[in-house]
Amino acid sequence: MTAIDITASGASGASGTIVVTGGARGIGRAICRALAGAGYAVAINYAHSAAQADELARTIRAAGGRAAAIRADIGDPAQIPGLFAAAEAELGPLAGLVNNAGILGDRLRIDEQTPAGLAALLAVNVTGSILAAGEAVRRLSTRHGGTGGAIVNISSVAARLGGLAGLVPYAATKGAIETFTKGLAAEVAREGVRVNAVAPGLTATDMVSPEMTQYAAGDGVPMGRVGTPDEIAAAVLYLLSPAASYVTGASLTVSGGR
Repeated sequence: MTAIDITASGASGASGTIVVTGGARGIGRAICRALAGAGYAVAINYAHSAAQADELARTIRAAGGRAAAIRADIGDPAQIPGLFAAAEAELGPLAGLVNNAGILGDRLRIDEQTPAGLAALLAVNVTGSILAAGEAVRRLSTRHGGTGGAIVNISSVAARLGGLAGLVPYAATKGAIETFTKGLAAEVAREGVRVNAVAPGLTATDMVSPEMTQYAAGDGVPMGRVGTPDEIAAAVLYLLSPAASYVTGASLTVSGGR
């Protein structure tokens, strides 16, 4: 695990609070650590992983950073406003959002999918991300009295490749996120809010099965391996940073060439 380097924050000029949905585990956890290392205050959102979220917040604070673990289910629209209110109350004004929370859904052929399963998938991956972005825009946009900021949506190369067998609905949700990113970026571009996406390929998290890892090591990924959460986090950090000040409506693919 990469160490958190709080001393790097002075060079980056990072400040403000970033909400990371689904921040307790996997890619979200790596993103939280990278943001804390760059000097941001991090609101670590979680739905079920309370122990992991609390441990991560303690680790960041012990290294000299600022973090708070905040429970909210992104699949429940009623809980999303409270997440942002709690983040600002605990850590200060919002500077950005990382829409990372997502689920794979049921790994089934399309003719075996159920309405309930699809509704749960869409609630988290699409509706939740859109509503969270809306809460961020209300706080960041100069139209609402904000000072600007950035939103990064976590997409997937599955949006362009159609997804692995049994994960076609998941790929469709990520296609929606790609379209949403471009549309929202144009909508708020003159209000000081940049909106971009990162599209990971196969990444070493608990969502990736041994079968997927073997696929990557074979002919599935040109680089012959799965990515690491830290590699995805580095791309997110760039898009949130002043170094990407003229980047909006983009989707940065981090997939080992897949």
